[in-house]
Amino acid sequence: MPGGLRQYFRQHGGALLLGAAGAVALLVALFGGEAALSTTEFCVGCHSMRYPAEELKKSSHYGALGANPGCKDCHIPQGLANFHLAVATHVIDGARELFLEFRNDYSDIKKFDARRPEMAHDARMNLKRWDSVTCRACHKDPQPPGADARAAHEKMRTQQATCIDCHQNLVHKEVPETDLDASLAQGRRVERKD
Repeated sequence: MPGGLRQYFRQHGGALLLGAAGAVALLVALFGGEAALSTTEFCVGCHSMRYPAEELKKSSHYGALGANPGCKDCHIPQGLANFHLAVATHVIDGARELFLEFRNDYSDIKKFDARRPEMAHDARMNLKRWDSVTCRACHKDPQPPGADARAAHEKMRTQQATCIDCHQNLVHKEVPETDLDASLAQGRRVERKD
């Protein structure tokens, strides 16, 4: 080690070690915090989220192929490549929903259902923006049976469609479907016209 570098480490080694330890502690807190906030137990800690959690357990997605997905599997992108999306989801959506939890009365399902279309739209828009990355985590290369379904899936390659464009109302109680492209263009919820 050259003398100047040795001298520098003697003078600043403590600060460098402290900085490195702080960076490691920050990363552990960030990744650990994200993991803790992504559990179904945390999500259903808010009274209102118990309704959709119960709906999930009754859906075809629960128990299919031996898998029991939780909230994060559909609503929070996983993996290091999507970590920025997970953090943004917790900060933006989590903070908004926590605020709304305190602001609104969800003491029964009817009161929850009054806000359900708005919440479904927000979740659908996330999936649209993420190119349905959470769907694709499990459904790697869907090969649907039937010519109509295969033609519809071709839209994902030719028309920039994504899973949620066609697959709405799969897990939770049905609400009017959203025209996601029009909603993105107009910056507001636009219901699909059939």
